Amino acid sequence: MYTQEDCFKLGSIARLHSFKGEVSIFLDVDEPQEYQNLESVFVEFDSKLVPFFIDDIKIRNKGFAVVKFDGIDSEKKALRLLKAPLYLPKEMLPELEGDEYYDFEIKGFKVVDATLGEVGIVNSVLDIKVNPLVSIQNGDSEILIPKIDQFIKEIDWDTDTLHIDASALVEMYLNEEH
Repeated sequence: MYTQEDCFKLGSIARLHSFKGEVSIFLDVDEPQEYQNLESVFVEFDSKLVPFFIDDIKIRNKGFAVVKFDGIDSEKKALRLLKAPLYLPKEMLPELEGDEYYDFEIKGFKVVDATLGEVGIVNSVLDIKVNPLVSIQNGDSEILIPKIDQFIKEIDWDTDTLHIDASALVEMYLNEEH
């Protein structure tokens, strides 16, 4: 049995596509076409992952795909799936090259700035298309650092540490009056 910790979020069921139970899903991934041969996905219900087999999938543009799930043959059955998150096991992720990484891999990493030293823990990566941000938790404060090479200098996989050089940005967040 897979848990959310064993999986990555692939996307979600966005809307109904037809009265025959087809749905439109949003694939929140960089290369949606890499998932055109999916045989199954996990759908989240009440914080549990339930496997659904795919009869047919057609990748569309802008990250959307039309999916026909096995056993979902009416609009009424498809309605129960609406807005549900979709997951796949992490081992299904395409291999990355060099110093590339998946955003979820750095969650919980200690963040060390070149000037200021330890500044917090990676809370999440906000996948904003034009400007992805790393959210760092520092006590009650949130620090947002652009996910670019100018600020992110190194990932130490042995010590789960994200090394950054962004002291001016960090100080701006920490010196804000609330």
